[in-house]
Amino acid sequence: MHLNVNIQGKGFPILCLHGHPGSGNSMSVFTEHLSQHFQTIAPDLRGYGKSRTKQDFVMTDHLQDLEELLDRLQIKKCLILGWSLGGIVGIELALKLPHRVTGLILVATAAKPRSNHPPISLQDNLFTGIAALLNYVKPGWDWNIQTFGKKSLFRYLINQHTPSTYSYIAKYAVPAYLQTSSFATRALNRAIKTDRNRIPDLYQIRSPSLMLTGAADRHITALSSLETSQNLSNCKYKCYPQTAHLFPWEIPGQVLGDIDNWLGENLSVVCNQ
Repeated sequence: MHLNVNIQGKGFPILCLHGHPGSGNSMSVFTEHLSQHFQTIAPDLRGYGKSRTKQDFVMTDHLQDLEELLDRLQIKKCLILGWSLGGIVGIELALKLPHRVTGLILVATAAKPRSNHPPISLQDNLFTGIAALLNYVKPGWDWNIQTFGKKSLFRYLINQHTPSTYSYIAKYAVPAYLQTSSFATRALNRAIKTDRNRIPDLYQIRSPSLMLTGAADRHITALSSLETSQNLSNCKYKCYPQTAHLFPWEIPGQVLGDIDNWLGENLSVVCNQ
């Protein structure tokens, strides 16, 4: 599939893969910063954003799409930055193309993802819809945050209910949700039911990696991210307290600083593999 893609900057390529629901635009918290020194490539995965499809597909189709994208852009080697589902796909791509993926930056993800998300009630869905709508019209409105946001499903996605975090949600999360197709949702749900476990295969990934996670993540727990990092041969792990699944929107400065530090420590290895 010919993926829609946003390319910024010049330098060593970083393939930035979004989560579910998501789009290449939702990776802007990373791409706007990293494109100052690297070439960032942020595609809409199949069934997301502007990469529209009218038929069912399976998760492995993402790998073929991304390999074809790298070929089209004539990229022989790249780093991968993957958030949530993007990290899961990124791990799979590193296993499939070890000669092309020279490093992994993994964000709120795992090779054997586990969730401890509580059951969702009718009130959860109602308050989430109201909070999202009001926040889209008036981003970061404190009354909405206190009245609906903290009582909605946002409470499992973020731990720090700040106006700036809600501004990210309004600008990127809501449009991405509306552009995520039912085909993408079905593909993900089928994959979840298989309970796929790639932990035994991680020894094959020899390139440097960085695992970042939020301590209060209910969607992909910090413990499952830690397990992945412990089974990667060359992985640095960091867990941020008082943050959840969308922690790059809660503490962007700290996250980007830690990514910069890791890149500084590993850039020569990553670029010369």
